[in-house]
Parts: sequence; structure tokens; C-alpha cells
Amino acid sequence: QVQLEESGGGLVQAGGSLRLSCAASRRTFSSYAMGWFRQAPGKEREFVAAISWNSGNTAYADSVKGRFTMSRDNAKNTLYLQMNSLKPEDTAVYYCAADRRGGPAGIRAYEYDYWGQGTQVTVSS
Repeated sequence: QVQLEESGGGLVQAGGSLRLSCAASRRTFSSYAMGWFRQAPGKEREFVAAISWNSGNTAYADSVKGRFTMSRDNAKNTLYLQMNSLKPEDTAVYYCAADRRGGPAGIRAYEYDYWGQGTQVTVSS
């Protein structure tokens, strides 16, 4: 089992940027596909971005394509989500998740085995 811990959330004005990080507790992180999901109040959890174990395959939700960039550093057991041009509708709790299968990067929550506790992102207008 692997523990995941997100960080980097906060309050930012529309048009601003944030960089989320997700630290994994085990080196097996390097063999997992990883995903970012988010959940806004009163809404279901939705897919944001995903990346295969070797970064060879990525996927983004249409709502964030061109604004968000997902990356990983397997040497540091860390996943990143660079979020630019933030909008109020990006406000949500952001979760990272790990898929033991490794790849390709899945876009459905049920494909993931481990989840972090989430980090709040709030974008003011």
C-alpha cells in the first residue's frame, strides 16, 4: 500500500497560478499510473488529469486542457499539477490517486487504488 499526501492548495485570484504536489510514501510510486481528480461542493468527483508510470501517456479533462500541466518525478516519488489561468470554476478539493497497473493513464475514479486526503483550491473572482 502507498500513502499519498497532497500539498500546495490555497486561495488565488482568477487568472493566477498554483502548483499542487503529491508525495508518495513508497518507491513503488514509480510503477504506478497517477491521476488528479477534484470535487466541488455539491458535485461529484471529476477527472482532471492522468499520467502513466513513465510519463509517456497523459490525459486531461477538456475543462483544463491548455491551462493545467501534470508531471511526475519518480526519483522524488512526487507528482505535480501546475495550474495556470485559474478560474472560479476550478474551485474544489483536489485529490491525487494511484493506479497500480501503471498505464495507460485512466480517467475514471474506479481505476485507482489509492487516494490522498485532498487539498483545497479556491479561486476568487
